[in-house]
Amino acid sequence: MWDYDFCAISLLAFMPTNDSDLQIQARRILDAIAFIPFEQCQPLTRGFESIPARPGIYAIRHRTDGLLYIGKTKSLRGRFSGGHKAFLWGWLDKYSDEDIRIAVQTISHA
Repeated sequence: MWDYDFCAISLLAFMPTNDSDLQIQARRILDAIAFIPFEQCQPLTRGFESIPARPGIYAIRHRTDGLLYIGKTKSLRGRFSGGHKAFLWGWLDKYSDEDIRIAVQTISHA
């Protein structure tokens, strides 16, 4: 089970102020990427062209195992085109690349 309170606090550490509105925004972002249906997530591609090159929060999802990893980055596309340790974990766990997808939510700060 994902610890949303911990994630919301961690996400707030990367936002410019500590206003309660930011906590609400952090919760919405986490919910958006954690609960998006697998079919609506971005499939793995070689160049990740469909993922924006903007700051954001991302989740690596498995078709049946659910959330595998969640993180933040200054460039979503750059984060994946440069490699990501979650893909290595998936390979070690023998996940099919067709069962792994990426959910993204752009943000104004990373």
